[in-house]
Amino acid sequence: MVAQADSTKKVVGLIAGGRQFPVLVAKGVKEHGHRLVVAGFAGHTNPEVYPLADTHRELKLGQLAKLLEFLKENGVQQVAMAGTINKPGVMDIRHFDARAVKLLFSLPGKGDDAILRAVSTLLESEGMELVPPQTYAQGLTTPAGVLTRRQPDDREWTDLKRGAALARQMGAHDIGQCVVLREGIVAAVEALEGTDAAVRRGCELGGPGCVVVKVMKPGQEERVDLPSVGPDTVRVLAKGRGTCLGVEAGKSLFFDLEAAVHAADKAGIAIVGLTPADLNA
Repeated sequence: MVAQADSTKKVVGLIAGGRQFPVLVAKGVKEHGHRLVVAGFAGHTNPEVYPLADTHRELKLGQLAKLLEFLKENGVQQVAMAGTINKPGVMDIRHFDARAVKLLFSLPGKGDDAILRAVSTLLESEGMELVPPQTYAQGLTTPAGVLTRRQPDDREWTDLKRGAALARQMGAHDIGQCVVLREGIVAAVEALEGTDAAVRRGCELGGPGCVVVKVMKPGQEERVDLPSVGPDTVRVLAKGRGTCLGVEAGKSLFFDLEAAVHAADKAGIAIVGLTPADLNA
């Protein structure tokens, strides 16, 4: 369904990373009738987003001053961030400009949420409104309940609850959003490698029957970094002979849900949109 155009045309800046999310957001911005200004990063951004933009510029990761200059010179009023960034690339500060280095080293913590919060605050201090990317790409929120034909068994429910509690504890330290475990034993915690790599590693270590849980960090900046999964996550889990995926309902994004559920049903994997009641929160 095509979104109805807003009565007031805006200039929307999209700070775009990889995969399909920035493309979905870009299409939504254009469907609303707004002008789209895209800032991308060499080696990170999905190039399919650029033809959708009214204007775009590709920068190197860490060129914060040039990013701000580009957005401001194009009169950007709203900014959304969408898409993945290769996290190990963030560790290479050789190409960071002075403003980015100053920002990075002013932070007491260097986790994803701390960095994104700092960038968000900086954008707002420059007079730009930060909006959640799902403002322009709706219908991606994970629904509650069991989403597959197969229900989790008792052991998987126990692992889901333990995994969610552990993920929140780690998240309080701004570490990852995802835990892989089996029989209560943790096989992997997501760090710089990202969810799919953590799932792959966890299944290799934990063996058949692993359970994957992904939830929001406590106090996470919801406008810029919600937990997300999709068919690739399910395929990685199936290849590793994992059996269950739990994602926080209403507070995470699930891309291509229908395709992911189909792949999970084919592999005998249970997928659950976890609610507070499920987790005894």
